[in-house]
Amino acid sequence: MFLAIISSSTLAQALLRRSKGEVDGFVVERDSAGGHNAPPRGARVLTAAGEPLYGPRDIPDLEAIRALDRPFWLAGAYGTPEGLAEALRLGAAGIQVGTAFAFCDESGFTAEIKRDVIARARRGEVQVFTDPDASPTGFPFKVVQLPGSLSEAEVVADRPRICDLGYLRHPYRREDGSVGYRCPSEPVEDYLRKGGSLEDTVRRVCVCNGLPGVVGLAQQRAGRGQEPALLTAGNALTDVASWCPGSRDGYTAADVVARLLAGPAAAGG
Repeated sequence: MFLAIISSSTLAQALLRRSKGEVDGFVVERDSAGGHNAPPRGARVLTAAGEPLYGPRDIPDLEAIRALDRPFWLAGAYGTPEGLAEALRLGAAGIQVGTAFAFCDESGFTAEIKRDVIARARRGEVQVFTDPDASPTGFPFKVVQLPGSLSEAEVVADRPRICDLGYLRHPYRREDGSVGYRCPSEPVEDYLRKGGSLEDTVRRVCVCNGLPGVVGLAQQRAGRGQEPALLTAGNALTDVASWCPGSRDGYTAADVVARLLAGPAAAGG
């Protein structure tokens, strides 16, 4: 099965028209989803807080997507009983649930990170920032604000720019016609030597080394300890503590499924 993650009906139509293989369905992702987001359409405009400004043009046209006769799932703050009911009403096959499962007992995030984030959410202290510059891909990236992580400018500045995993490198053509690879988050002098522009390197973060830290797989650096973590989640993170039964400081995947399928009324909606 090939399910394409899209943010617009235009992209869905283009995939169906141009793909040589079968497109079995779509995950329609709004800008409130975690990880990378599609950039807003049009010229770059930032909010007062420094996040990309999304508008009416960025709302997926679900009527046009329904007309493509492919199943689709809605993502981006739909991971609630109310969100599931709304998605089904709009003609979706269901929803994609990311953040709720990311912090359940069975997820690969370290227990320390999960406890910390849930406790902060319970106190109303957790924040997700849509960073327009952090990812070397150039796409906006949701970053959970956590002390000691790559969400802090001081931590980013203190980390030597190292590019030794290279999952998000960009291919480019060398003068001799061969293909080389570069990353805006690698050492600046290396990127410039490969023909990249200085502007592309500003405020970039090493996503490749940051993400493994949240699952306990951070690389160890001689004399510096382990790589700092980079945690991503959707905007629904502010309500993550609501999944905990009673006074517990955690919850299971089964708790999430049971609550989602119980419906809005059973959830107190």
